[in-house]
Amino acid sequence: MILITGGAGFIGSHTAVALLEAGYEIAVLDNLSNSSEESLKRIKSITGKDFPFYYVDLLDYVATDRVFRENKIDAVIHFAGLKAVGESVTMPLEYYHNNITGTLNLCMIMKRRGVKKLVFSSSATVYGFAEKVPVTEDMPTSTTNPYGSTKLMIENILKDLFVSDGDWSIALLRYFNPIGAHKSGMLGENPNGIPNNLMPRICSVVLGKMDKMTIWGTDYETHDGTGVRDYIHVLDLAQGHIAALKKCDSDKGVFTYNLGTGTGYSVLDLLDTFSRVNNVEIPRVSMPRRPGDVESLYADCTKAKEELGWEAKLGLEDMCRDSYNFIIKNPKGYNN
Repeated sequence: MILITGGAGFIGSHTAVALLEAGYEIAVLDNLSNSSEESLKRIKSITGKDFPFYYVDLLDYVATDRVFRENKIDAVIHFAGLKAVGESVTMPLEYYHNNITGTLNLCMIMKRRGVKKLVFSSSATVYGFAEKVPVTEDMPTSTTNPYGSTKLMIENILKDLFVSDGDWSIALLRYFNPIGAHKSGMLGENPNGIPNNLMPRICSVVLGKMDKMTIWGTDYETHDGTGVRDYIHVLDLAQGHIAALKKCDSDKGVFTYNLGTGTGYSVLDLLDTFSRVNNVEIPRVSMPRRPGDVESLYADCTKAKEELGWEAKLGLEDMCRDSYNFIIKNPKGYNN
């Protein structure tokens, strides 16, 4: 059985579907702080399969341990954590406490219970202001915000854990900018409160929840002056976790992989593609750069292709079309 922490969230829910469809048994742990139990019902509806859900916070050691006591866990995919870059700057203590302490609790329980296979949801933010693009896994790491710092610290903790005990199999997945939604339109990105990421903000404008799209910075040294990122379809990302899980089944060690498309798209590229494929207008306004924003960041995914046999298959049009399909079917998110 695979335990998915944060399995009710955006990436976790899509990975849960992919795992169930691939024949795995799963259990989901989530405190629902930025997700909805409705997503779990929809996972079951899409797959026709059931699984146990634990409404548990990783900061609660006893409750987390009970999940392991009540199930035969073989491996863990660890998504759970606070994830908003801007919020992390204003709430650094909460981010360090939640993300790092929660992971320490999880790892101590895994060690105690003899579960030594872990796929960790890391982030491209660990590359900070990258010296060159595309970035490769062996490039220097640094961070520009507390959120990214928690990811990098956890990576280092997990590397130290392996040094202390060579029986561990740990995959560190540095993914870039996940967008898109399930093809059924039943699962998608459904953040609580004001959305932080680009695609949910675009969707909020399209639905009329926000007046216009704010573009932060139009004077970068990119092809159109706006920031460039590597957007990856959440369905491709979900398959990447299964590939990483298989790697952990076959080899011991700490393995680091970029998960992206390998192509950089600007903010305007994303806005214009969304407008074109879905035939909608997106009003926009330009504002100065935000501190801590990186000019250009996209992945070299050669290592994942060579070692995991994984590569992204869906393009930017698919991401925009599927995101729109989800919001049209769920204008109030999971509160429909």
